[in-house]
Amino acid sequence: MDESSLPKGERTRRAILEAAYELFLEQGYAATSMRQIAERAGLALGGIYNHFPNKEAIFAELILDRHPYRQVLPILRETSAEDPETFVRTAAQAMVAELGRRPDFIKLMFIEIVEFNGRNMPKIVQHILPEVLPIIQKFNAQQGLLRDIPPAVLFRAFLGLFFSYYMTELMIAGTPFAVTQPDALEHFVEIFLHGVLKPPSQETLNRRAD
Repeated sequence: MDESSLPKGERTRRAILEAAYELFLEQGYAATSMRQIAERAGLALGGIYNHFPNKEAIFAELILDRHPYRQVLPILRETSAEDPETFVRTAAQAMVAELGRRPDFIKLMFIEIVEFNGRNMPKIVQHILPEVLPIIQKFNAQQGLLRDIPPAVLFRAFLGLFFSYYMTELMIAGTPFAVTQPDALEHFVEIFLHGVLKPPSQETLNRRAD
């Protein structure tokens, strides 16, 4: 949407969010003042309070507005769940690719965890859950293919595993360790789908039976 067509109040609100976003990434949340945000947005200090009561309210809206789920969930909704392996591979690649395009969000998440002790997370979950539910419901029809694990737990495990993949990629980037793992994402998919243990051999099964 062309921002010039938006009402003046909405344009001002977006300018405040953009200014705060830039400042939080440049110097951190604690070091950023409402006065700095107002100046960056081209407003008088009093003008910012017409839209947000405090700095925390600005951050709370930002973390929702810039959350990668806005790009990832539409991809997941459009991916067929009739073949769980294809779904997991497509979803994992989409999630990791979007995180790679959004290193800014990782910084916002660290601010949320370190400076807010995660207190905005329940709001994020409540906001995202209605959009996640249709994806979870896809798996309710796959009971013959999946182990007896609640779909919501499967979805949580998926998010946790592939977020950790992205974070560990950042940690090892540029090190010799990274060079030895060209197919790491595929291995993470295999771990999610099939675990890390080999199926027992027939000999082992026979010994257990004895």
